[in-house]
Amino acid sequence: MAFSLGSVPWCGNELDLASYCFQRTAIDIINLLFICFFYFLLIVYSVLKHSIPVNNKKNWIFVVTAMCCVVTSFGYLVAGVTKLIADTRDISDLSWAFCFVRGAIWVSLAVSFFANGPKWFKILISVWWVSFALLDSAVKIEVLVRREGIWIFDMVAWPMSLLLLFCSYKSFTGSASQNKSETDLSDPLLPGKPRHNSLNLSTAGFFSRLTFSWINPLLSLGYRKPLAPEDIPTLVPEDEAELAYEQFSQAWDSLIADPSSNNRGNLVFRAVLKVYFKENIVIAVCAFLRTVSVVSLPLMLYAFVEYANSDQRDLRSGVLNLACLIILKLTESLSMRHWYFASRRSGMRIRSALMVAVYRKQLMLSSSGRKRHSTGEIVNYIAVDAYRMGEFPWWFHSGWSLMLQLLLSTAVLFGVVGTGAFPGLFLLILCGFLNLPFAKMLQNSQKQFMVSQDNRLRATSEILNSMKIIKLQSWEEEFKKLIESCRADEFKWLTKTQLTKAFGSFLYWMSPTVVSSVVFVGCALLKSAPLNASTIFTVLATLRVMALPVRIIPEAISAIIQVNVSFNRINNFLLDDELKKNGEIERNEPVKSGKAVYIQAGNFGWDPEINIPTLRNIDLEVKNGQKVAVCGPVGAGKSSLLHAILGEMPKVSGTVKVSGSIAYVSQSSWIQSGTIRDNILFGNPMESERYNAVIGACALDKDISNFEHGDLTEIGQRGLNLSGGQKQRIQLARAVYNDADVYLLDDPFSAVDAQTAGILFHECVVETLREKTVILVTHQVEFLSEVDQILVMEDGRVTQSGTYGELLKVGTAFQQLVSAHKDAVTVLPQVSNKKGDKDSHTKLGTIEVVENGEEEIVAKNIPEVQLTREEEKETGHVGWKPFLDYIRVSRGWFLLWSSILGQVGFVALQAAATYWLAFAIEIPKIGNTMLIGIYSIISTLSAVFVYLRSFTTAHLGLKASKAFFSGFTSAVFKAPMLFFDSTPVGRILTRASSDLSAVDFDIPFSFIFVVAPIIELIATILIMASVTWQVIIVALLAMVATKYVQDYYLATARELIRINGTTKAPVMNYASETSLGVVTIRAFRTVERFFKIYLKLVDADAVLFFLSNTAMEWVILRIEALQNVTLFTCALLLILIPKGYVAPGLVGLSLSYALSLTQTQVFLTQWYCTLSNSIISVERIKQYMHIPAEPPAIVEDRRPPSSWPSNGTIQLQELKIRYRPNAPLVLKGISCTFKEGTRVGIVGRTGSGKSTLISALFRLVEPASGHILIDGIDICSIGLKDLRMKLSIIPQEPTLFRGCIRTNLDPLGLYSDDEIWQALEKCQLKATVSIYFLGLGFLVSRLDNRVSDEGENWSVGQRQLFCLGRVLLKRNRILVLDEATASIDSATDATLQRIIREEFANCTVITVAHRVPTVIDSDMVMVLSFGNLVEYDEPSRLIESNSSFSKLVAEYWASCRGSSSQNLRIHQ
Repeated sequence: MAFSLGSVPWCGNELDLASYCFQRTAIDIINLLFICFFYFLLIVYSVLKHSIPVNNKKNWIFVVTAMCCVVTSFGYLVAGVTKLIADTRDISDLSWAFCFVRGAIWVSLAVSFFANGPKWFKILISVWWVSFALLDSAVKIEVLVRREGIWIFDMVAWPMSLLLLFCSYKSFTGSASQNKSETDLSDPLLPGKPRHNSLNLSTAGFFSRLTFSWINPLLSLGYRKPLAPEDIPTLVPEDEAELAYEQFSQAWDSLIADPSSNNRGNLVFRAVLKVYFKENIVIAVCAFLRTVSVVSLPLMLYAFVEYANSDQRDLRSGVLNLACLIILKLTESLSMRHWYFASRRSGMRIRSALMVAVYRKQLMLSSSGRKRHSTGEIVNYIAVDAYRMGEFPWWFHSGWSLMLQLLLSTAVLFGVVGTGAFPGLFLLILCGFLNLPFAKMLQNSQKQFMVSQDNRLRATSEILNSMKIIKLQSWEEEFKKLIESCRADEFKWLTKTQLTKAFGSFLYWMSPTVVSSVVFVGCALLKSAPLNASTIFTVLATLRVMALPVRIIPEAISAIIQVNVSFNRINNFLLDDELKKNGEIERNEPVKSGKAVYIQAGNFGWDPEINIPTLRNIDLEVKNGQKVAVCGPVGAGKSSLLHAILGEMPKVSGTVKVSGSIAYVSQSSWIQSGTIRDNILFGNPMESERYNAVIGACALDKDISNFEHGDLTEIGQRGLNLSGGQKQRIQLARAVYNDADVYLLDDPFSAVDAQTAGILFHECVVETLREKTVILVTHQVEFLSEVDQILVMEDGRVTQSGTYGELLKVGTAFQQLVSAHKDAVTVLPQVSNKKGDKDSHTKLGTIEVVENGEEEIVAKNIPEVQLTREEEKETGHVGWKPFLDYIRVSRGWFLLWSSILGQVGFVALQAAATYWLAFAIEIPKIGNTMLIGIYSIISTLSAVFVYLRSFTTAHLGLKASKAFFSGFTSAVFKAPMLFFDSTPVGRILTRASSDLSAVDFDIPFSFIFVVAPIIELIATILIMASVTWQVIIVALLAMVATKYVQDYYLATARELIRINGTTKAPVMNYASETSLGVVTIRAFRTVERFFKIYLKLVDADAVLFFLSNTAMEWVILRIEALQNVTLFTCALLLILIPKGYVAPGLVGLSLSYALSLTQTQVFLTQWYCTLSNSIISVERIKQYMHIPAEPPAIVEDRRPPSSWPSNGTIQLQELKIRYRPNAPLVLKGISCTFKEGTRVGIVGRTGSGKSTLISALFRLVEPASGHILIDGIDICSIGLKDLRMKLSIIPQEPTLFRGCIRTNLDPLGLYSDDEIWQALEKCQLKATVSIYFLGLGFLVSRLDNRVSDEGENWSVGQRQLFCLGRVLLKRNRILVLDEATASIDSATDATLQRIIREEFANCTVITVAHRVPTVIDSDMVMVLSFGNLVEYDEPSRLIESNSSFSKLVAEYWASCRGSSSQNLRIHQ
């Protein structure tokens, strides 16, 4: 039975769906869609490949079939022309057009045989052939069965369609065999190492690129199992950082070389523009297509409503409307996805280029430049400014395209309602201008927030790096307050930002409502357009399109302004001073009999603005193979002299020449994160024989053999799990293995004991480097007699030079140094050394030494993980737990439900307002005043609800930010020292910066932006179903499919984000590490090697950014396609339903909601994925909120008396220490008593447990068993603060904080200026501070003298003296000196020992020292060996007996007398 609906001219008066004519027409429409898609892909593919893809190698069957298609096409075209000529009078007869369409179809089929392209393109063509053949055959068979009439030409064409079916079969089988053949040919002849998987993007076909299907293998793998770092493919070559930097560098160099360019704006921006302009043209085209498509959609709504409202429906126009809608939505979807993908890809390249440029610049930065840009600031240029560039292209294209969208939408609005749009447009512009002050407020708040965040992160970084000294001094509370005060300032701006955003959200949702009401009023008053369904819903749809630009444009402007700030910061950095290439020093090839180092009339200054040079009138001549020692008091300029030779110190005048390569050992140890072997090899190839010889010469063989993992033991950040001595020896081994010509050694023996210092000097400096030129800065006077030349420095000048004997005759400064040393040595009695003496301690074969901070002993043959563990991360789907944790921690349940209710109220009232319009316009009795008035009231109420939603969401986020920061900070400050020893600082900083930023900004609004579209989707489907109930079936199926696709995507995306969280920190850590060791890197000429490693780190981070964005576009494209099916179904049903079945108002209502369906679903997907990814930050922060805490600072019911300790007696009772549960003991049952007021010296070999005992005294590590009693009180029974505030310590590694002298000496502000000056005077710093300030010409308080990051503007010796000043202020009854005078000369050491004796005469003083004279005048000496107490007695008694201490004294005595290394071995 025929179902008749409408009419088609060439099919008779009535349209019969069962008729042959209608079915043929349907097939033709399907073919036309295939043709449109085919030619679109063909054109795009040819543009991308710069040529038309034609396959010249075709099967003869294909050629024959194509010729038949051309003949058939020609036949149809001839028939069409004939009909056109014959029926010119009958305009309604369009059968000629029907013939032309079929002719076009057949000629297009012929073209498809010769088109070539990727696999998906060929599949599309085959699908077209199959569908055409099957549909054509089915229709014709049905007609023949029913014995109805059929056009003879159609019967002639039937064999052609059957031939298409055969060709499609041949195409499939041929493709399979070709793939197999290509696979066989590409198989390697010999098996080799599998190449690391790379992205399929470079080999992907057109269809794969168009639909992002090239990422399918990764998504499939991620769905099957949680992704691991080794599963991540590498970037394609055109996206790698190396190429990006090369292109940027070439553009930068050309701009720098052009003199006229320096006065024409930001050079970084111009270089970026020069490199990336062309690829951004393609992005602009995509953005333009998307804009036109979006603006055209309200016109489609107008057309559909007009079609529904027309008295005489023409199905052709309805189908045409549907076809236009499909084309617009496909164009919008594809262009928008590729705009987003390409802009972020371009942004990634810009980001990589600038990150590498900043890193490269810091490798070349001059000393003055490094003062202007601290390590933290350089890391910020990379972590903040360069990262911000990743979004720059997206924001830029968003800005101009949204402005265009606003203009085009305005034109559409005028086209629909005419002059009635003027009042609304005026109001819309007003809303836009209202957004400007809010945008400015938002920008200012964000800028101030960034400044505050920088201050907090700088302080956090400094505190984390110095956590050991903070805990020893019990300053945690004070420094925690400092961080909290920085956060309070930051939180103030965060609050302003979030509340401004909330009000901006209110304006965004309020403006379309108010503007639409005003437009309706304008239409009613000016009568420019009737207020019918088509006008009303087109206006609403157009204003919805206009609302997005009104909201986003100010944000885009703000983002571009921020990017401009970043451009300027990076531009200033890249234009800063560099080291002059071969400008400061002249480097020559080594000549055996020539001069290795030559300086004539050299004047050098760190600060060119100060007229007085740091080094003055330096004349130096060092011949090849000479050993030169440089000595002098603290601050004399010894280290500066080495920097001048290296070319690191700016030369004011004079000549500097260096022959051959240089190896440098810095005074402050610079150790890379990695293994011991990596640090020694330093990029050189492994030569076992030479390597082992170097290990032995640098006295590292015992240490390495005792490490559980040998020389593959991982070193923590800054060598945190090594002692100071081990770090220095590894540095020395690095230099020796490098096999350079000239060695510059800056006090390498200060951190080792006398025996080790003797071995290092004789076996390393004298023996191993016997043919090398060595310039040795040292305070060890005992070695000076064995060098070829001695330079004595004082106040930046070389006051004396000559041999040891020559200088002794001259006297003065050198005589003072030697006399001070002799005074120290004279207290040592000579000890007769018997060759047959044996060690008084036995070596425990099962015990090894691993120094943690200083020393730590662990047993061999016990499975032990590396100290620095892999970063923990969750895997798989963790469900709602992180979000529930987010709510629980913040206690935000009330705010959460308030936000949800606000959103429900908003959606319900919005739906009610549009329903009112849909129904009211159909009732003639309701006038325009009531129509607009009620609509305005309901809409205004909905805006109130949306403000409630935004306001409560902002407060929920602020409450959570406060809770998470407080919990995280408290946990970190309460964490035991072991946590900081095993956790790189970068790992903690990542949580304090990017993760906390996600909690601050991303999560709260991400949540509400997930809830909002869910509610809107439900409302949309219900409204669509109320008009055409059939659509609910398709909508539900689409929703189920969408959920599956979303979960399929999230399985991979979640792991990509998690892995990305572990790749960011290494990039920052490496940059920070390089900044700290840049002098060493340049000295060894390994700049290129470090640069290449950094390129790999940047690529490892960038590929995850790239894949995350691609995966996002992949999922959104598919979700858009699924939701578009619902939209198209709704539109089709509205076309097919009879007139009068549904009111035009409801048609407009249904279609207006349907048009927003795709956007709502995409919005949901984006924010759901963003929330899922951002919530990982909650996991990461929460990990650190539950760090096992150290014991409490104060135990209220066990507080010691305020006068405690009144005596200072310390009792050790069977003290046993281990660093971890189940680890072997480090100290093994030590029992002894330090009597009140005594001076106790603690000595022992490296790794004997000296510093572990000190750590136990301060409870940095808790006893496994046993007790430590101070004046009868068990220290484990009282609070940590009560204990540590009563103990004083000068640590081995002196630590200063950024600020001034006053805050470094007295962070708690407990002492007056007079007391501080007295302390400075006693520790020999008063004159230095005064002179320094007089040189700068300041009149302000000299205690406000600046201390830079980590005290870099003070020498290591001066920093040690500042630490001494701290204890002189505190004056506790117990003082611990842990290598306190390692970095100062003997004369200053003797003076300080005298001061300590005088100032702490009645105190218990515990001294850990490598210099025997430092402990020889102690009342008692404790000798430790492998965690055991070997000896504890008066030094005089121990020296008289055959004791371990007497052997140490003998070794020191021998080194002072210049004994040979052979004599030294007698005592080993």
